Amino acid sequence: MSSGNTINHRPVIRIQNIWKAFEGQQVLSGLNLDIYKGETVVVIGRSGCGKSVLLRHIAGLMSPDSGEIFFEDEEITKFNRKKLFKMRMHFGMLFQSSALFDSMTVGENVALALVRHSGFSMEKVNRIVLEKLELVGLADVTGKHPSELSGGMKKRVALARAVVMNPDVVLYDEPTTGLDPVMAGVINRLILSLQKELDITSIVVTHDIESAYRVGDKIAMLHDGKIVYEGTPAQVENTDNHLVRGFVTGQLGTEASM
Repeated sequence: MSSGNTINHRPVIRIQNIWKAFEGQQVLSGLNLDIYKGETVVVIGRSGCGKSVLLRHIAGLMSPDSGEIFFEDEEITKFNRKKLFKMRMHFGMLFQSSALFDSMTVGENVALALVRHSGFSMEKVNRIVLEKLELVGLADVTGKHPSELSGGMKKRVALARAVVMNPDVVLYDEPTTGLDPVMAGVINRLILSLQKELDITSIVVTHDIESAYRVGDKIAMLHDGKIVYEGTPAQVENTDNHLVRGFVTGQLGTEASM
């Protein structure tokens, strides 16, 4: 379980009764969730249940059909394009596929947001890039291309890129998917260390329950478009909630919504 930073008693993100459907298929169905500053919230649930859709709503990349999402007490669902862009500067995101640009070096990938948005000199940009790569243990791969890296190394580079602007919130989309247990452990430890080092709020979506136990201050289960359970890792381990127990043991019935 994450030991993390001191968690403040006010939500930095409030999600209130959001609904979202695609081509008539309901994905989010009145979902509510509060995320507090400094905590790591892990959203668990079966593949296809809407976890990544939830992340994209939090980042302002999707708009709900109805409901409200607040960041720092401002309702982002009413933001225009300019305000959304400004808000996203407070967010970093680690994509499931890492989403690195193959034509760029590692250093160029990590530097991209700084080059486009910071106004810093290239000397300062390069210094920050090296600092972030050092945080993930990859200071020696700056000049390499993604094709030269292993899957775990790509994840770490993508993580350095996600935090290069010192965001307030980092969103992790299935950060350990496709990794062997050793590298998954490395990524979990990095999530914890970056939370502490950079004083960030983290939101992790995953179906990897071991990862959820390792990094989460709070675990929330998404099922049938709603958060059906919230608790600490210890509470999740000991709950008698049949949906959570079914997911944790890998025996969630086939009747569960995908």
